[in-house]
Amino acid sequence: MKPAAATIRLALVGDRSESVIAHRAIPRALELAGNGLGAELTWTWVHTTAIQRAAADLAGFDAVWVVPASPYASLAGALEAIRFARETGRPFLGTCGGFQHALLEIARDLAGAPGAGHAEIDPGAAELVVTPLSCGLVEQSGDITFIPGSRLHAIFEGRPTHEGYHCRYGLNPAWRARLEAVGLRFTGFDAVGDVRAAELTGHPFFMGTLFQPERSALRGDRHPLIGAFVEAAARRPAPRR
Repeated sequence: MKPAAATIRLALVGDRSESVIAHRAIPRALELAGNGLGAELTWTWVHTTAIQRAAADLAGFDAVWVVPASPYASLAGALEAIRFARETGRPFLGTCGGFQHALLEIARDLAGAPGAGHAEIDPGAAELVVTPLSCGLVEQSGDITFIPGSRLHAIFEGRPTHEGYHCRYGLNPAWRARLEAVGLRFTGFDAVGDVRAAELTGHPFFMGTLFQPERSALRGDRHPLIGAFVEAAARRPAPRR
């Protein structure tokens, strides 16, 4: 962990709007996660259109959170941020739209499908990795369980969690095996077995959830996943590169 005098800098990548519940919740969720950390925690909202070359635009940050509320103003900016976190080993968290775009980035860059698409953005794409959910989850909630032995299972101490959503799109099941073949492990599932979370093997901390853990802050609760994300950022050795 960084010395107490260090500052932990998080990039919140997305197109911030006060009308988005998750965007209002995220600062409070980070405040709760940072309590007792022993270092200063700061965050900066980075609009997707501001990311042209992530190696320069995000170099000063210890971790990247691609936040909800897609489609993003710049698909390329969102994907560039995810690729940057993945390739540099920076802790990454993608929630809701961030999770969906992590699937897209991995399909394009690791699974050999540069034309992989998202049905909300390009419904006519030949290879749709993200497709409409069989049942929409706008302002819904439900239970999620995690695969024993996974990092998410450990973060949640082996217990199921009850989480809120605001989404209509998720993993196309036809793509599951192809993404697993390049190291993406699907480890969180709802009551009927549909994918709700994933983690990337071989990466220090790369997590994506279709649910929105930040909403826990609206109840005043510290969320274990957001806490783990912040702690992973704190463990990142200085100086940043």
